[in-house]
Amino acid sequence: MSAYMIIRAELDDPAGFRDYAIAAAELIGKFGGEYVVRGAQNVVILEGDWPEEEKVVISKWPSMEAAQEFWNSPEYAEVKKLRLGKARVKVRLLEGA
Repeated sequence: MSAYMIIRAELDDPAGFRDYAIAAAELIGKFGGEYVVRGAQNVVILEGDWPEEEKVVISKWPSMEAAQEFWNSPEYAEVKKLRLGKARVKVRLLEGA
């Protein structure tokens, strides 16, 4: 069953965060993931509070195991360092149809 990784990020340094985003995108494909939502330009808040600074990225994976292999890989551990001090993130992985 497919898995979806949902990332909510509050960017403190959007320009600096770009290096992380580029490097992570290269790895996602290598591990079998693909973006479903990335850099959405047209956003409408339908309910609740959602700061403009908070961005959402959704990636689709062949399985929970594939997504976790990416997340726990030594390659991603290095890339993840590029976002330190540039964003506060929340990440959730879930199975879906």
